[in-house]
Amino acid sequence: MDNEELSRHIGRRSGQILFALAFVALSALLLSQIGAETKWVKRTKFFAQPRFWPAVGLGGMVLFGGLHLWRLPRRKIDRLDWREGMIWLQVLEYALWFMAYVWLVPLVGYLPVTVVFLPLMVWRMGYRDKRLLWVSAGLGVCIVLLFKTFLNVKIPGAVLYEYLPGAMRSFFILNF
Repeated sequence: MDNEELSRHIGRRSGQILFALAFVALSALLLSQIGAETKWVKRTKFFAQPRFWPAVGLGGMVLFGGLHLWRLPRRKIDRLDWREGMIWLQVLEYALWFMAYVWLVPLVGYLPVTVVFLPLMVWRMGYRDKRLLWVSAGLGVCIVLLFKTFLNVKIPGAVLYEYLPGAMRSFFILNF
C-alpha cells in the first residue's frame, strides 16, 4: 500500500497487525477444537444443537478476523508493532501476581497473605510513601474482617494453621 492510502487511515496503526494475527490464530485454534469440546446430539433440532451456536460464533470470528487482517492498510510487522505487543504483555505480570496470591492463601492463610500482598501491590504500582503502605496493610485487615466476619465467606484454613496449638488453630481457621 502506498503512503497516500496509509495517511488516510484513521486511528492507531501500531499493533494492529499483531492483534489481527493473534485474533485469527486463536479463533482458528478454538474452532479446530470444537469437535472435542461440544456434542452433536441425535434427535435434536438443528438450531438447538450444543455445537451449532459456538460453531457459528467461532466461524464468524475466523471469517471476520481474516477479512480484517486482509483489509489492513499495511501487512508488515515493524518495530512499533513489537513495542506495542510488549506493552500488551506487561499486563500478564498482574495476572501472575494474582495467581501467586491464590496459590499462597491455602498455604499461609487469608489474613497474612492479604496483609503482605496489598502493600506489595501498592509498592509495585509505584507508591513508595510509608503511610500508603501502612494504609494498604490496614485495608487488608479490613477486607479480611469484612469477608470472614460480616459476610461469613467460608475460606478454607491454611496448611500453616495446622501447626498451631488446638484452640488457637480453631480460632485462626474460623477467623483468619
